[in-house]
Amino acid sequence: MNGYSDRINHALAFAAKHHDQQVRKGTRLPYVTHAANVAIILTRYGQDESTVVAGILHDVVEDCVRDGWTYAMLESRIGEKFGTEVLATSLAVTKRRLDDDGNEMDRDQRQDDYLGRLVAADAPARWVCAAARVHDGNSILADLRRTMDPTSAWGRMAGGREAAVAAFRVIYDKLASVGFTEPIMTEFRAMVEELEAHK
Repeated sequence: MNGYSDRINHALAFAAKHHDQQVRKGTRLPYVTHAANVAIILTRYGQDESTVVAGILHDVVEDCVRDGWTYAMLESRIGEKFGTEVLATSLAVTKRRLDDDGNEMDRDQRQDDYLGRLVAADAPARWVCAAARVHDGNSILADLRRTMDPTSAWGRMAGGREAAVAAFRVIYDKLASVGFTEPIMTEFRAMVEELEAHK
């Protein structure tokens, strides 16, 4: 795959519209840069167009329920515009706010739910999960390399360094435990180990 198509361009425009005014935590970078970087990572590993599109859209439902958009509306729009395969992949890597009974989940419950759904997820969803975490972790590492004060980089992470590193490790370990051994896992493991070594 060459990394560009009208469908990918449409997905980037859709993500930019829905993530409008959102920035990456602790930065001034538009949030859509994360979606674009996930697409680049997936393309670098030769993933198909539907997986790349799902990677671009993977945070829309989770982060964009606002301004008159409901979860159901966003889900419906993604399905209509990009197809049921893209929708299913995107939803498989969406951290849900409500459980199957409609009860609000706290942060720990949301993480447990997410990890549990990775067990049943198909390969495209696992690819999107890994690519999103690789970008997140490498963004932190880049910030750590540029700063004289590591606490400024860790400080923008919920729970600080310990919680952030543990979150990356548990997702890597979960993917490894379900037999996801694709080449991206080498990059993911190296990133986690570098974060763990960084004080």
